[in-house]
Amino acid sequence: MSEKQEFDSRLQAVLRRVYGEQIALASANRLSGGASQETWLLTLSGTGAPDTLILRRAPEGMEATDDSRAIGLPNEARLIRKAAATGVAVPEVVHVLEPDEGVGEGFIMSRVEGETIARRILRDDEYAKAREHLPAQCGRALAGIHRIDGSDVPRIRESTGLAQVEQYEQTYQEIGVCRPIFDLAIVWLKENAPKPLAPLLVHGDFRLGNIMVDEQGLAAVLDWELAHYGDPREDIGWMCTNSWRFGQSEKRLGGFGDVEPLLEAYAEAGGAEFTPRDIDWWDMLGSMKWGIMCMGMYETFRSGADASVERAAIGRRVSETEMDLVNLLEGQRHA
Repeated sequence: MSEKQEFDSRLQAVLRRVYGEQIALASANRLSGGASQETWLLTLSGTGAPDTLILRRAPEGMEATDDSRAIGLPNEARLIRKAAATGVAVPEVVHVLEPDEGVGEGFIMSRVEGETIARRILRDDEYAKAREHLPAQCGRALAGIHRIDGSDVPRIRESTGLAQVEQYEQTYQEIGVCRPIFDLAIVWLKENAPKPLAPLLVHGDFRLGNIMVDEQGLAAVLDWELAHYGDPREDIGWMCTNSWRFGQSEKRLGGFGDVEPLLEAYAEAGGAEFTPRDIDWWDMLGSMKWGIMCMGMYETFRSGADASVERAAIGRRVSETEMDLVNLLEGQRHA
């Protein structure tokens, strides 16, 4: 029996544990993921179960470690279930993998129909109505996320805005490349840090690419592995970061809308009342963070640690974030 056949056999046993012996795994096809985390489309036959499901897994030996920013897939599943209980649109978690099942660490969830590719969401006519609805829908979703009590979920850490500035400054210094606009942005962020708010659960990577969108708008919030306790403005500012507008820079919110409708819906759904200027600092933080991440990805390519074209291509985007930081700093100077 091949390794793939053994994997399929174990996965079928898991599905039968959940749905009964009448279920068979027709196919398991890997969709995406890196070396440490994978996404699979499962097609089932038989009665009493959905036709398709999604498996998120880390193979044995590739689980998130304690020093990782990721909370680990079992904890991600717990947060998704909590999000569903607060009314946030998420996939249904149908099973969390057990160690004795031999499939790795992860969970099986429902398949949500829609689109995650930003270029299509922002440009295709079939998502025109969705783009109108998304700002308010995202505001309501974030209000729900920020209400989640994750106190009983392990490995959710606290990360304030200033702590992230210090973290990424250290990474920048370790990379050892002098890019003056990042030095200036770091100084500005330290000198203009807003008064911190009481930490709430934040998604940590709320943006196009990590939400499922259908023709009516927000269908599901995905990819919760970077959830942590922090300032709720962080999630809003991250979606406003110019890199996540995917070329539609005139629309501050994700390239699809204005931030004001999100802020209004967020407050109406029980979140705090913020103004667009309250998000400016977090917008700057987002561009600084992503730029330094891009530097790090190029460094892994340059060093040979990961010689993939993807790492090199992302590394080239540092210059985009430099221009974003110039524009943001100029905007603050004239504000």
